[in-house]
Formats: sequence, C-alpha cells, structure tokens
Amino acid sequence: MHNTFHQRLCALLPAGASLKDIILLTLAFLALIASFFELPLPIDAGWFTILLCGVPLIYEAFRAVLKEHNIKADLLVALALLASLYIGEIFAAAEIAFIMQLGSALEEITVRKAQSDIAKLVSLTPQTARRLFNGEEHLIAAEFVHTGDIIKVLPGETVPVDGIILTGATAIDQSVMTGEALPVDKSIGDSVYSGTINQYGAFTLRATKDGSDSSMQRMVNLVKNADAGKAKIVSLADKWATYIVLIALTTACLTFLYTGAASRAVTVLVVFCPCSLVLATPTAIMAAIGNATRHGFLVRQGDALERLANVSQFVFDKTGTLTFGKLQVTALQSFSEKYSNEELYQLAASAETQSEHPLGKAIVRTYRNKCTQPLLSVSSFSMFPGKGLQATINSEKFYFGNSKLLAQAKISFSSNNSENITPYLKQGATIIYIANAYELLGFIALADTVRPQSSALLADLQQLHVSTTLLTGDNATAAASVGQRLGVSIVQANCLPEDKLAYIRQQQAKGAHLCMLGDGINDAPALKAAHVGIAMGGIGSDIAIDAADIVLTKDKIEELPQLFLLSKKMLQTIKLNLIFSLTLNLIAILLAVAGVLNPVVGALVHNGGSLLVILNSVLLLKWQGAKPKATPAQAHEKSYAL
Repeated sequence: MHNTFHQRLCALLPAGASLKDIILLTLAFLALIASFFELPLPIDAGWFTILLCGVPLIYEAFRAVLKEHNIKADLLVALALLASLYIGEIFAAAEIAFIMQLGSALEEITVRKAQSDIAKLVSLTPQTARRLFNGEEHLIAAEFVHTGDIIKVLPGETVPVDGIILTGATAIDQSVMTGEALPVDKSIGDSVYSGTINQYGAFTLRATKDGSDSSMQRMVNLVKNADAGKAKIVSLADKWATYIVLIALTTACLTFLYTGAASRAVTVLVVFCPCSLVLATPTAIMAAIGNATRHGFLVRQGDALERLANVSQFVFDKTGTLTFGKLQVTALQSFSEKYSNEELYQLAASAETQSEHPLGKAIVRTYRNKCTQPLLSVSSFSMFPGKGLQATINSEKFYFGNSKLLAQAKISFSSNNSENITPYLKQGATIIYIANAYELLGFIALADTVRPQSSALLADLQQLHVSTTLLTGDNATAAASVGQRLGVSIVQANCLPEDKLAYIRQQQAKGAHLCMLGDGINDAPALKAAHVGIAMGGIGSDIAIDAADIVLTKDKIEELPQLFLLSKKMLQTIKLNLIFSLTLNLIAILLAVAGVLNPVVGALVHNGGSLLVILNSVLLLKWQGAKPKATPAQAHEKSYAL
C-alpha cells in the first residue's frame, strides 16, 4: 500500500523532480516565511532553511574548490551566506540559501540527463542459435557462435549472427538494421545480419562473424558510446564564476577598507549573488518546454532546446519519418481486355490470402480497407521462394510475383508493358506482376507512401535557411525518388546504422550542428550522436525514443519548424534575462557600496530581479511563432480509382 501511494504521489510531480526535493523546498520555504514574520520560536526559523538549503550548498562549493580545483558560482553564494551569518543577518542568509536551492532544483528538473535504456536494445540481441554439428542440431547461446559455424534459422526467428545463406530461400525484415519498409528476398549466397527477422521459410547459414561481434552487438556499442563527444552546455553563471568571485571579493574588501562598515561589504557580497543569473536559463527552458509540450513535443533533456537553436542542418530518416513506414498498394493496371483493374486486384488479394509474405499481406490489407467485393476461393496454391506464387482461381491458373517468376513461367513483356511499369520502378516501388498461363495480365505497385505534411515541412525549413539531408537504409532508387519529390538537399541511400553515425560525425568535424529526426532502432546511434536527436513517438521504436533528446509524441512532423522557432525565441529570452540580471546587479552593487542598501534589503532587491526574470520567462508559455509561408504539401503518390 505504501509503495502504491508513493508511486502515485511521484506521478504528480514535475518531470525530473523527486519527492525529496519537493519536500525539502516546501519545508525550507515555510521556515523562511516564519523567519520573515519573526514568529515567536525558540530560535530564528531561518536557521532551519539554512540547515536544509545552505549547508549542502556551502559543502559543495568548498568541495569543488578544494578537491576539484573548480570555482563555481556557488562559491560566491556560500561566501555571501557566511558573511550574512557573521553580522547576524539570519533572514538574509536563509533567503539566499533558499533562492539558490530553488534555482538548483529547477536546473535539475530541466537539465537532468535522461539516460538511454540500453537494456531494451540489448534485449533485441539474439540470445540463442541453432548450431548444426555432425548432422545434429544444438541450441547454444548466440555469443558462443564462431565464424564458420553452420546455423539453422526457422520461420519467424531472429537471425542470431551475421552470415551467408547456404540452403533455403526466404524474405528478411531488415528494418531493425536498415529501416527499409520492404522485406528483402534472400536466397543461397546472400548475406544476412544478426537481429533481422526471418519472415518465412527455414534456411541455413555459415557464420561470417563471431556472435560477440555481430551487427546487433556492434549497434549496442554504438548507442552506448555515440554521445561521448556531444558538447554539454555549461551555465553562464558557472562559466564566469571565477571572474564573478574575484570581482565580488575585491569590491567587498575595498568597500570595507574605504568605509569601515562590515554591513556594506556583506551587502556587496549579497547583491553580487548570481541568483537571477542562475535562474535566467532554467526558467526560460521550463517555459519553452511547456510550450513545446502543447505542440506535441516531449523534451527529455532541458538543454536540447538550447542546442536546437544553433542547428544549421536537419537530417531525416526516410521510412517512418518522412513516409508512413507501411506498405500500401499505390498503383494497379490491367493490360487485358478480359480483366478490369478491379477484377485483377480481387484475384491478387484472393491468392495472397494463402501467403505469409509481407508483400502479400500488404495487398490483402489494402484490398480489405478499400474494396467491398468478397475475396474468391483458391483451389490450389504453390509458393516459389524469392519469386512469388501460383494459384488456381475459378479453374484458371494465375501467377503473382516478380520478373523471375515470369521468366520461369515463360511469360514475356511487350514494349507497351515496360513503358507503363518503368515510372513506378523509378519511384522505388515494388512490382507484383499478374499473369495467366499465356500472357501478362497486369501489375500491382506497392510502396511506402510519403506523409502529406513532408513537402510543407521541407519547404518551411528551407525558408528558415537550414539545409536538409536524407539518410536511409532503403535502396538508391526509392531514396532518390523521395528526395527529389520533397526537395531534399542531400540524399544518401543504403545506409547501415554505422553509416548514419559516420555522416553525423563527418559533418560535426566540419563544424556543422545537426538535428537528426528518425524512428527506427537503426537510427538510435545517429540520434544519440547528433547535436539534437528527435524521435517519432507514435511509430518510433522504444530504442530510438530512449536515444533522442526530444520526442514527437503525435508524429506531427509539420510542427518541427514551430519547435525550431521556439528554440530561437527561448535563446533570445535567456539573453534578455542575463542582460537584465547583470544590469540590476551592477546598480545594486553601486547602491550597496554607497550604503543605500543593507543586507536584507539588498537580498530582497536582487531577488525581486529574480522574480522579474521568472515572469519574463513565463511569457514563453503562450508564445506563438509565425510559421514561414510555404507552398502547401501536395500528394505526389499516384493512386488508382476503384
């Protein structure tokens, strides 16, 4: 019962906040209020705030100096806090401790790094393999497979190790490695990768790598190490901490020597405290994150929006990102006077109900979604792995498959047939030919269709003066077709996970800041290494989401320009906050030196500045950027009318 209550309570907290932090800040705030109103207690309640918030701050500040030889902004805060205590200003010390702890908590909530869930990726790594030895099958751990071992893979199983097919034919779902929407037909002599899925048909392979050096294991290592070189944003207060501390101490000492008033020197230290400087960034980030959430973005790392503001190139995966990632029948044409388009489609869908091939399943699914005519009865059925199938419907024999099946059945093409089919091949579509025993009757084209919002997205980004790149594991024809259709600047096809990562690294070496948008497991290393990684939350894999800095929860890619503009507006707000903070501190310091401010009033003044910084940041919650005016997306895919 206790655990359930604790879990429910934690679920109500802001993302990244802990129950301990909330309780600590609440108690410290109540004690601060009690100190301000001088409630009749045995001791000043401000001491309780100092104990909860000030002591940890003092400890960390001096530990950083003594053990790490690192001067942070916290050191100045600790000195101001101790100086206030020295002259008996308990409330001033307590107020400083609380406001800095609040700023630290905000930063922790917004900048806390969400670690990748490597365990999920490791779980996809094949655990066992069927090794054939002396005519017998032995089930062993995949990591114990050695180069040269003969491995058997059954239908529906994950390929346990990289290898070359020795016997059998099948179709392999390689999306985990390449992101391809289409399964790839494999037969004797073809290479297969570990982690990919055998769609149907048993086969044997000769391992070309040890199980510990498989493609999937290498990708696990890529994800673990991909962000090692990603630059981390250091808070401005800490970046300037050494100079701030030296200037503050020098000013306080000179004030004491000149005036002889310890209270003035302490006031200088108090107003020098970078409270508003510390709050300038995390408050703006929190507000911007709130705005981004309303537009369907889950920001998993607070500094991701800061990095996004400096991006000069957007890199896209194709399948599932710019496209739907799902095979559809995009065209159908009959060459026969005997059969109409609708009748050919009915024949193909009826025959494919007997098939387990992903292409056949796509035909059946699309037919059932768009057509009302019932499917026909199939009296006989034969599969030809890697080629297609033969079925008898209404006492007539039909062939449904690729050009290899037509050659086997001795069915020839006419020039008119080729002219009608070629445009779809150039678009990267997969063609299923339909023939009877005598002639080619027609064809069905299947492809992964482009999202209607993709065209407008690319046009908007171009108007924002950022370049675009398409990295895909799909074949060159399909990649070039989509790239040309959408106006992508650079297109690279046949990319494995390490190829995408290499491109990111190459561009970063040239000084480019890249934002990677992807959805698949194969995108995870690139998402992790990019300046900013954005994953598709709806269609995307858990591994890609865990590797990303930002998740597009509703897959509305058209909102990406809004997020980009928001990040730039957030950066402007942070700069304005910093300028205001520095100006206010300078004025307060001069007044403190002149004796106009005492420690308590000085603390209230510079924390009033902190409040104004917070209010300015809150304006980001309702900010609406003017989207660039781009040509509305056009539907480029050809379709047929039933």
